[in-house]
Amino acid sequence: MQPIPNPCPFDPWGMDLVEKLPRAMGQREYLIVAVDYFSKWVEAEPLSRISEKEIIKFVWKNIICRFGIPRAFIIDNGTQFQGKEFKRWCLELKIKQYFTFVGTPKSNGQTEVTSITILQHLKIHLDKAKGNWVDKIPGVLWAYRTTPRRSIGESPFNLVYGLEVIILAEIGEETLRIQQYEPGINSILCRFNLDLFRGSQRHCKHTS
Repeated sequence: MQPIPNPCPFDPWGMDLVEKLPRAMGQREYLIVAVDYFSKWVEAEPLSRISEKEIIKFVWKNIICRFGIPRAFIIDNGTQFQGKEFKRWCLELKIKQYFTFVGTPKSNGQTEVTSITILQHLKIHLDKAKGNWVDKIPGVLWAYRTTPRRSIGESPFNLVYGLEVIILAEIGEETLRIQQYEPGINSILCRFNLDLFRGSQRHCKHTS
């Protein structure tokens, strides 16, 4: 297996497929999942078929148009990622492909949560939903993105956006930050939070 580069924000991304979920509306029974190795941010989308065109479409819409072009993808040896069209597309964008096997740890020895663990986490929740699993994806992703990850000490949402998300519990019974919100000083607090956010990113990068 090739050595995997040390992660930085939105680079590299791990990608894999969850196959043969209960068939949902639109004949969708596959789930493509992408994981940012730095922040553990997850993107996922249901598919009715596995093809290079569908994978390219997913990467363009959910990764490149939102987070920019990564240096590399970490993917398994499945044939869906080894087709000529996908390889050529990655080559044109100067995206390297690192191939691994399902169940093997990362080659650089890091013990943080991998894309395999995230895939298993998603599959457990989605299997329970049976034919309605497509409707459950946003909630599963929301829960994962807003929960602190042990390997980084922060939630993916915090690392990506620089603040903790407002959850439903804070709306029903207002917390201190909701009660004390003042639009006039919001820009000052945003600048302060941005400084903390950059420091948090640097800390995670050094400990990755």
